[in-house]
Amino acid sequence: MEKCVQFSVFLANKPGVLSNLFRDLAKAKVNITTLAMMDSTEHGVLRMIVEDPRAARSVFKKREITSSETEVLAVTLPNRPGAAAELCEKLSAAHINLAYMYCAGGSSRGKTVVVLRVPDIKKATKVLENHKNTRKDMKIKLRRPRATLRR
Repeated sequence: MEKCVQFSVFLANKPGVLSNLFRDLAKAKVNITTLAMMDSTEHGVLRMIVEDPRAARSVFKKREITSSETEVLAVTLPNRPGAAAELCEKLSAAHINLAYMYCAGGSSRGKTVVVLRVPDIKKATKVLENHKNTRKDMKIKLRRPRATLRR
């Protein structure tokens, strides 16, 4: 499975900073497919997956914005009560810790895409693929997003 590149972008917690970044990404034709924003008193952390990581890196460099990159998994779940619990239980049973997870926008047809940060992506992928093949009622689908790591 290909892995998603997630950027963690560190921004000053001030009016206009986020909108200016989004405008610069739009001018560079960078489409954001998922995002989550966390804040603290002094700064915010924007986690996002984009379709063109190279173009996003260029925007960050030009604006002198600090960012880091992390490998994450994007998993499609049915949008129903208990789906996230089943996913977490499966990972927990395999002794895989979830550092964090968040939902992506743009879900359709009763599906939700969740982004998972786990310490061992290969193991988590294997567990979820096995789960997909054995639990037809849950129908976990490993999503192959457009933003991938190139090796």
